[in-house]
Amino acid sequence: MKKAFLTAVAAAAIGIALPVMAQNIAIVNGKPVPKARVDMLQQQLTKAGRPVSEEQAGQLKDEVIAREIFMQEASKRGLDATDDFKAQMELARQTILIRELFADYQKANPVTDADIKAEYDKFVASNGGKEYKASHILVENEDQAKKIIVDLKKGAKFEDLAKKMSKDPGSGQNGGDLDWATPSSYVPEFAEAMTKLKKGETTQVPVKSQFGWHVIRVTDVRDAKLPNFEEVKPQIAQQLQQQKLAQFQDTLRKSAKVE
Repeated sequence: MKKAFLTAVAAAAIGIALPVMAQNIAIVNGKPVPKARVDMLQQQLTKAGRPVSEEQAGQLKDEVIAREIFMQEASKRGLDATDDFKAQMELARQTILIRELFADYQKANPVTDADIKAEYDKFVASNGGKEYKASHILVENEDQAKKIIVDLKKGAKFEDLAKKMSKDPGSGQNGGDLDWATPSSYVPEFAEAMTKLKKGETTQVPVKSQFGWHVIRVTDVRDAKLPNFEEVKPQIAQQLQQQKLAQFQDTLRKSAKVE
């Protein structure tokens, strides 16, 4: 009778212990390490675009166990009670909570395909038409620009004058070459003057912009080559998501009472 009772108790104990062990991946110095930690780490890696293979899953288990060992040692040394640790934990808490807020907002306010298509249509409307291969010489004042125009009429080479006179560090050393671009790529004054020129023509009067005085030459013109919708859809979606999130943040700032 006694032996049968002990067997029953042992069986009951095994029945209780098995579900508990199934929830843990190990017991380190008497402290259980829950399987949930591995699952959480795996989810974080997957969210970051690094899906975990079966082989790597074993490595995650080892990593979680190692973390528990190191955390126990840190606690023994009282490092979790220092002011520096508490300050860092508070910053981490804030970062995680804010990240969750933004993720929750984006989930509730997704960018739709219609939004993306409308933005693409605006892009096409503002960048369609012609592309210009232009060059310019940028100088400080109008008199300098006028002298350059006179020198060009006398036979001076545009490229030589650009290298010598232009204060635009990007194009000056390349003979003033700005490569292919649509008018919307430039400030309005520059774009307006450029689009009035035909292939091979140079502005006959200096063009003033916020950057200084320009002498502009158009070396070629072609129909604009724009990417199709599917090519730029991911980039547009990301841009719209960032805009929505920025607006949400701005709204929260403006509605907050800060004293």
